[in-house]
Amino acid sequence: MKPTEEQCVSPGRRVFLGALGLTAAGVATSSGREASSAGETSAVHFVDALPLYVPEQKVSGTISLWGHGSFKQDFLGKLVHAWAEGFRRLQPHVQFEKKMYGTASAIGALFTGAGNLAILGEDINPAAATAFQRAKGYPPTGVQIATGSLAASFFDYAHMIFVHTDNPIERLTVAQLEAVFGTEHKRAPRNVRTWDGLGLTGEWHGRRIQPYGWKIDEDFGLFFRGAVLEGSHRWNVDVKEFVHVTRPDGSLYEHATQILDALAQDRFGIAISNVRYANAQVKPLRLASRTGGPYYAATEANLIAQKYPLTRIIPAFIDRVPGEPVDPKLREFLRYILSRGGQRALLTQSDYLPLGADAIREQLERLL
Repeated sequence: MKPTEEQCVSPGRRVFLGALGLTAAGVATSSGREASSAGETSAVHFVDALPLYVPEQKVSGTISLWGHGSFKQDFLGKLVHAWAEGFRRLQPHVQFEKKMYGTASAIGALFTGAGNLAILGEDINPAAATAFQRAKGYPPTGVQIATGSLAASFFDYAHMIFVHTDNPIERLTVAQLEAVFGTEHKRAPRNVRTWDGLGLTGEWHGRRIQPYGWKIDEDFGLFFRGAVLEGSHRWNVDVKEFVHVTRPDGSLYEHATQILDALAQDRFGIAISNVRYANAQVKPLRLASRTGGPYYAATEANLIAQKYPLTRIIPAFIDRVPGEPVDPKLREFLRYILSRGGQRALLTQSDYLPLGADAIREQLERLL
């Protein structure tokens, strides 16, 4: 019997979406302003329309996987197991070694030869990419294999921009974000430090914008730096940075919660965080990649289609000598991950989302 849509979605995602009154087909913000239209296709229905994996050649050998995980928490264990077992049913002569000790070790394993496939839990760290380039003389080949989650911890949730609910602004472009959070104005013609610079009038005219965000030189900050600041290291000096704090009772006060708690007390602030940490005094903004839009809310459908500008993408990396073909066993396994079976496993064994149709097509072309 074919599983129902509810059964195909991981328990963690069902619990979280249910608690917020959200559905797998789309997400409504706490204010209800960005409720997804009834016509949006759910992640499950989209995956069901993908083609099944059909081997183009029989392959053999060992795939040594390194990547997202740790000795304490095996974030991708069930997912990688599902991929390996599904693939081996059609390619029984391939063996797997799974050494998911963390994203930080994955690229190093690739260029030293300890592994041949790196699956990261985030975008590649610039330092790791540089180390590979120095060791091999060419960059690693990246292939997108999944979309980051809407709002699940440890599954690359989307970065969202929030303001206080009193703030009348509803949308921003990435260039405007760069003008607020950066200093080199690589996208925008000038820096913006007051709300009238973003078009607000009345009591907002001349009021200084207070930015809140992650620690700028750690994982989340590195993503924002690449996606918004175009790699610039020069942030607005007014950015207030937050890190995880352990309370006296031993509980964790997460940085994303601290950020939105601070914003709730600051009518003139702007913050980077995620909807899972939202409170009644803040609201998320729609974002556009270019001036004039279109503007998109962070919904599962918009993440899958990569329409939302701050969508996180999960990459795999291989060592491919320029001009040479991809190792056949790696090519076939990556083709499986990009097929219906591989993308369905994302929904049943993790809180990641599938890739969109255009992205899958582009990744398959990269493997040729």
